[in-house]
Amino acid sequence: MIRNTGYFLTVFFLAFISFAVTCSGTNKNKDVDRLSSVHEDVRIGLVVDMGSMEGKFVKSSISMALSDFYNVNNGYRTRVSVLSRDSHGDPLQALAAAMDLLQTEQVEALVGGQSLFEAKILAELGEKTKVPVFSSFQVPSSLSLTKYNYFIQATHDTSSEAKGIAALFSNFDWRTAVLIYEDYDDWRESIQPLVGHFQQNAIHIEYKEEFSVSSNEECIMKQLRKLKASGIRIFVAHISEQIANRLFPCARRLGMMEEGHVWILTARSMNNFQDTNYLAKEAMEGVIGFKSYIPLTEELHNFTLRWKRSLRLEEVVTGMSVCSTWAHDIAWSLARAAEGAKLPGLPVYNLLEAITEGAKHKGLSGDIKFIDKKFISDKFEIVNMIGRGERSVGLWNSGSFISNRRRRLSSTNALETIIWPGGSTRIPKIRSLKEKRHGEKKKLRVLVPAGNIIPQILEVKTDFKTGVTAATGYCIDVFETSILPFNYEVEYIPWPGAINYNNYNDLVYTLYSQKDKYDAAVGDITITDNRSLYVDFTLPFTDMGLAVVTAKDKSMWIIFKPLTLSLWLTIATFFILTGAIVWLIERHDNADFQGSCFQQIGTLLCFGFSTLVFAHRERLQHNMSRFVVIVWIFAVLILTSNYTATLTSVMTVQQIRGLKSNENIGFFSASIAANVVNENPTFQGPRYKGLKTADDFTNALRNGTISFIVDEVPYVKLFVAKHPSEFEIVKTESVTNGFGFAFQKGSPLVQKVTREIAKLRRTEKLKAIENWWFQRQTTSTTSEDTFHPLTVYAVCL
Repeated sequence: MIRNTGYFLTVFFLAFISFAVTCSGTNKNKDVDRLSSVHEDVRIGLVVDMGSMEGKFVKSSISMALSDFYNVNNGYRTRVSVLSRDSHGDPLQALAAAMDLLQTEQVEALVGGQSLFEAKILAELGEKTKVPVFSSFQVPSSLSLTKYNYFIQATHDTSSEAKGIAALFSNFDWRTAVLIYEDYDDWRESIQPLVGHFQQNAIHIEYKEEFSVSSNEECIMKQLRKLKASGIRIFVAHISEQIANRLFPCARRLGMMEEGHVWILTARSMNNFQDTNYLAKEAMEGVIGFKSYIPLTEELHNFTLRWKRSLRLEEVVTGMSVCSTWAHDIAWSLARAAEGAKLPGLPVYNLLEAITEGAKHKGLSGDIKFIDKKFISDKFEIVNMIGRGERSVGLWNSGSFISNRRRRLSSTNALETIIWPGGSTRIPKIRSLKEKRHGEKKKLRVLVPAGNIIPQILEVKTDFKTGVTAATGYCIDVFETSILPFNYEVEYIPWPGAINYNNYNDLVYTLYSQKDKYDAAVGDITITDNRSLYVDFTLPFTDMGLAVVTAKDKSMWIIFKPLTLSLWLTIATFFILTGAIVWLIERHDNADFQGSCFQQIGTLLCFGFSTLVFAHRERLQHNMSRFVVIVWIFAVLILTSNYTATLTSVMTVQQIRGLKSNENIGFFSASIAANVVNENPTFQGPRYKGLKTADDFTNALRNGTISFIVDEVPYVKLFVAKHPSEFEIVKTESVTNGFGFAFQKGSPLVQKVTREIAKLRRTEKLKAIENWWFQRQTTSTTSEDTFHPLTVYAVCL
């Protein structure tokens, strides 16, 4: 009986469990059905070339965007799902795929159109079927697309871009150009706004050259040789990535990527250069281009990381393309519109109306807004190709250039320094053959000191085979940049001799006395009153005056410098004296000051020094001793406050100190500095020592033979830039007038070059040239705001 009962209970228990599981599964299925019934499915068709990188990018971006959207908006009643078809890059197959999606899948919107022809076909299909068609690809904004009411396009504003390129030409005073574009309808049509703005701004297009995707290297070289022979050196390229990969390496082999050339790429070209091969990118160094602006935000960064992981491609992907970013924002807009249209069973026009008239929102590409059924991007980033990467030099928006510091200006002054082809920072000034036929360049005969031993300032070399003298360096770079607008051919004539004050006086006098041989003198020539009697100087292009440089103080005893030795001894004496006075007053009645002789001496000393940090533990019983301690603590408070302030000052600027009469001061023998320090009362007192080379300076400062160096500011800046961790400028005196260019008396070039120098200084291009020559050969740069962190050696006391 008991056994049967146990068997019955066991069977009953198992049956109950089975029933519970069944009910649970049924309820779960009901919950799923209930949830699925809540979400209305809105089907979207995606027609792209799945074999292209652009197609893969867009598909992945849309899929991830919808997933993120519904994670954020889980309560939405609609769910957009994407059904994709492969167009294989053929417009007819794209049409067939779109029709299949409409007929078999009943999609309510289409996304596609990777070319102008393909976009027109899909737009025509959307017009017939009343289905919205969205395009996030680099399809040019065409008048032929405006007639379609169901076509929505994400594109950049070609008119705004054309204004920006024309503004670059106007500000750099370029009047001629060669236009290079791809031999395809898309590219020919989208280049027309630029042609129109060039005509409005009197910019002459010397040649229009078409390049085909099917062109081999030999054909491209032939076309480039023809352009090179024309003498035009400014090229505006409107080409695809496939052509760029072959064009720029060919241009480099022909010497068309060297100094003096300009290459400008349009936004449609730059937007597609995400994965250009490395050889092509290296050949593109110095190229500048317009690129649709995508703000760098944390949301974009996080999405890009996940997006790159989802691709799983063998190719290295540097970042999201502009098309894939726009595709993300269109997907979010579609999801919002689907919810706004309430139910998919409503008329399809509601979906179109919801997306075009819906509230604005912010996407990865910035603020989403639709104007005339277009998602327009009118803000452009100006990038400079350096090495294998891109460097932002500014923005173009609403007819103005904007620097990366968001300072809006109406000219290219807002742009950062551009590195042009050949590695030069000088703005190329190029004339066409027609301009050259109107008048040949006038020759300018320029004397240059050949004995200069600092190549960054000035270096003169003469080819003994040809007899041609070449000059380089900071002085030459500034001179050639200043003289560039005035159509002069410069002939450099070396002036032999050692570098000294009297020799440069002779150089100036030679320029004055031999007017038929020389027109100007260029170099590290200091403007002085006696030289101005013979020649006319331009505005100085360097800082004025002399500078004092010294070795940095690396002593570990720097914490003792705020107070003098006598003050340290006085403070120590008062510590002991305070302890002794309190001990004398308290020792009779206070047990804390009693004990053995050694204990009393220890208490006396400890009490006095413990008041420094207000940590004395002995209790005082006499008012007199309390009064003494209060007075002393007040004095200690004043001492510690002043000590802290002085130590902060010393550690911030460690070596600001005057020249002492017992210190040796070094300068170049027979230099302008030697002449000034002997005559100017500012430098009277110290002992001076003439040196011959920069190595003498370095060694003398290191071994303590001299304490300071006095020289003109440009030389000192270059010296400190070479040794930023060892030496620093501690003082400047405006007692000289800086370097200037010398011209014959009455030369009209003096005023012209002076204006150019003032312009270079105002636009900070003069500073950029200085940085290029003074800091390019150093491993690190220095500035007045350089911070040197404390080391263990400095604080191990």
